[in-house]
Formats: sequence, structure tokens, C-alpha cells
Amino acid sequence: MGSSKKDYLGFPIEVQGDMGYALGLAQLGGKHPKAKPWKGGGPGIFEIIEDHRGDAYRAVYTVRFAEVLYVLHAFQKKSKSGIKTPQSDVKLIAERLKRAQADYESTR
Repeated sequence: MGSSKKDYLGFPIEVQGDMGYALGLAQLGGKHPKAKPWKGGGPGIFEIIEDHRGDAYRAVYTVRFAEVLYVLHAFQKKSKSGIKTPQSDVKLIAERLKRAQADYESTR
């Protein structure tokens, strides 16, 4: 959704490989050990966190819809306030989830 693919492709190659594997497992109905439930979004939304050379990279995706995986947001976490995700990213994920739902419903 949105710029997620472009943002993901801007990650370091090692991060892309690890996250790509986890997303591939999700597409096949599995769950990578690093995939954790995304808090506040309800069931079927997961986050993958990769640390690389002191930087944190995240991808948030949903498997709520039959036979479809939507990557809602891919970003490098730059917050200096601990592990909490910035509110702007939380809002963007919620907005993209609504757009994913509309997209899914329009294609079924």
C-alpha cells in the first residue's frame, strides 16, 4: 500500500532479504518467528522488526483478507523516544488498512 514497496526497496539488502523471507512465509499462510502482532490494530496485523548496524527497520502487514497479503507500511524507525512507534506512523498504518479493506472489497 502507498509507498511501502519503494520504502522497503530502500532498506539495506540484508534487511530486504530477511523481511522478504518473513513476508513470503506469510503469503504462504505461515508466520515467521520475528513476526509479532501489531498492537492496537486488532487481529491479523503483524510487524516484522529487523535491526541492522544499530538501525531498526519495520514492516507492518495484514493477513486479514483471504488469499491476499497487504504490506501497510515499511519504515526505518528513527524515534528517539524508546521503542514506541511515532504517532504519524500509527495513523498512516490505520489509514492504509482502511484503503486495503476497500481495495479488497472492490476486487471480490
